[in-house]
Amino acid sequence: MTKAVIFDMDGLMIDSERVTYEGYVKECGKLGLEMDVEFYIKTLGLPLPTVFKMYYKKYGKSFPMEQVLEQVHQYIDDRFQRKGVPVKRGLEDLLKYLKDRGYKTVIATSSNRDRVDRILDQTGLREYFDDSVCGDEVKKGKPNPEIFVKACKKIGVKRKEALVLEDSEAGIKAAHSARIPVVCVPDMKYPALKYSNMTRCVARSLEAVLELFQYGRLP
Repeated sequence: MTKAVIFDMDGLMIDSERVTYEGYVKECGKLGLEMDVEFYIKTLGLPLPTVFKMYYKKYGKSFPMEQVLEQVHQYIDDRFQRKGVPVKRGLEDLLKYLKDRGYKTVIATSSNRDRVDRILDQTGLREYFDDSVCGDEVKKGKPNPEIFVKACKKIGVKRKEALVLEDSEAGIKAAHSARIPVVCVPDMKYPALKYSNMTRCVARSLEAVLELFQYGRLP
């Protein structure tokens, strides 16, 4: 019986992946480099050290990754300040449903603590979550299962009593490795068969996830 739901953040709770991609296109363009969406998708959900290695392999060791990342984060922050944080449709209804029925909820994200806190404050969603585990609070990021194991311990549930909601293949693999059931809600990329086979199901949206709970298909 599910007692807790673990939420990824970027691409799952907030529609940030496209904005982030726009930022990389802009910053790489300043350096005379092209950023293709296929490469960007491969980096989604991965810990920063892994992402850095991928960029260095693609663009060379001289690529100013830290500077580019800082500018991309600034681009995202400015966009969110101007237009608000783009919360995924159905998120608040799902969170309300879970809280009203006594489920525990926790965020497990590769993003750092300061960014997570800022986004929770900007969206007003903090009240719906019992806790969170961030990328700078684990030794090994996704696809390592550490973050999900830690999330379960933090809110006091067994892994078999939790359910993970993820959009990325790295997140799916992490949940599967932790032996926690996972539902995928794809964002920019539908999971390859290898990863979709690791899930309980692939849902088209958070609204569809809510329907699965309502109709008893996610006990």
